[in-house]
Amino acid sequence: MTIFKTENDRSTEDKLALAQIVEIVTGGDMPLRFTAYDGSAAGPEDSPYGLHLASPKGATYIATAPGDLGMARAYISGELQAKGVHPGNPYELLASLGDLHFERPPARILAQIARSLGTELLKPIAPPPQEHLPRWRRIAEGLRHSKSRDAEVIHHHYDVSNEFYEYVLGPSMTYTCAVFESENQSLEDAQENKYRLVFEKLRLKPGDRLLDIGCGWGGMVRYAARRGVKALGVTLSKEQAEWAQKAIAEEGLSDLAEVRHSDYRDVPEEGFDAISSIGLTEHIGVANYPAYFRFLHGKLRVGGLLLNHCITRPTNNTRAKAGGFIDRYVFPDGELTGSGRIITEAQNIGFEVMHEENLREHYALTLKGWCEYLEKHWQACVAEVGEGTARLWGLYMAGSRLGFERNVVQLHQVLAVKLGDDKKPQTPLRPWWVA
Repeated sequence: MTIFKTENDRSTEDKLALAQIVEIVTGGDMPLRFTAYDGSAAGPEDSPYGLHLASPKGATYIATAPGDLGMARAYISGELQAKGVHPGNPYELLASLGDLHFERPPARILAQIARSLGTELLKPIAPPPQEHLPRWRRIAEGLRHSKSRDAEVIHHHYDVSNEFYEYVLGPSMTYTCAVFESENQSLEDAQENKYRLVFEKLRLKPGDRLLDIGCGWGGMVRYAARRGVKALGVTLSKEQAEWAQKAIAEEGLSDLAEVRHSDYRDVPEEGFDAISSIGLTEHIGVANYPAYFRFLHGKLRVGGLLLNHCITRPTNNTRAKAGGFIDRYVFPDGELTGSGRIITEAQNIGFEVMHEENLREHYALTLKGWCEYLEKHWQACVAEVGEGTARLWGLYMAGSRLGFERNVVQLHQVLAVKLGDDKKPQTPLRPWWVA
């Protein structure tokens, strides 16, 4: 039931309360409690979770950017407040929303909503400072997926603060999907298990040369170097490269391991025994897959192996750009497609695909662990990056967890080999790694 303040002036009796507007645009099926600064409320009174719209500024954000972008602006700025959950881990609240969707009311009702909100609330205002430029501005200021523009969007996401990432990711400093032996395995052990799996799939041994592109803080590079592999990692994030080089030196691995602040396309070395790409493909753009796989093919020796680990869509018939929230706050220029498209593009330039597997459920567990770290270290994270950015990360990671659980997105590892003229893959007849 909706409640709202009684107006003394009955000339405004057609004015809708904010909760009434919410009920209209959600089809009257609010699964949790909604309250607003005008005193109105909607949804079940006994719900353990709720949303409170705290100010006209929050209403403006939602009204002027309908959908997830407006809601995110209001939430990140603190004008839309979550009840019953921690801001670092709002998973339960998001899950309780279920299949809630927004409906476009008839023109007459839209006009009534506009009159109820008033002209002041419908004037766009500056978004929170965490928001990246809109897509059209990015297009105007640089060619999509050019080296300079890729460096800018990577800086936007990854150069938040190494200290912040240490709090959220934990000791492994690994910002990619872990591989769990069971749901009860610790996140750190699961991340170590992921590196072990990649290492074994690539058949690496002491003396081999590994190229790890989009290497993050160098976790794969250091794992390989500890086992006698000469490993080169590249990242577009200066802060990541500096952190990784320090970690390499502290472990005494400088004779085997290196992480460069560089675009992977600028790596001059060739003849690598193996290449790992863990979480990079999402950033390069589907149209650039042929050039991407052609470049990697050219960097491998004959018989060399490629392990491509990336987020995908569950279908191959679309090339999906990120939604408003993800595009403006998390991964500008991000673009996903199905694992079939990944495999096709690799095959088209000459790779033979040996194996692929879906780790969708593992990424949901990984995100669960990151949210728990953020919640545990909330005060330190807020002190490091500000409450708005900390809220953003809680919202993004909890929402992403739901996406993996509901099969909106997946995570696939694709293993491929570079064939020689004799077309022999130079690998055992059956899988040689421990799953």
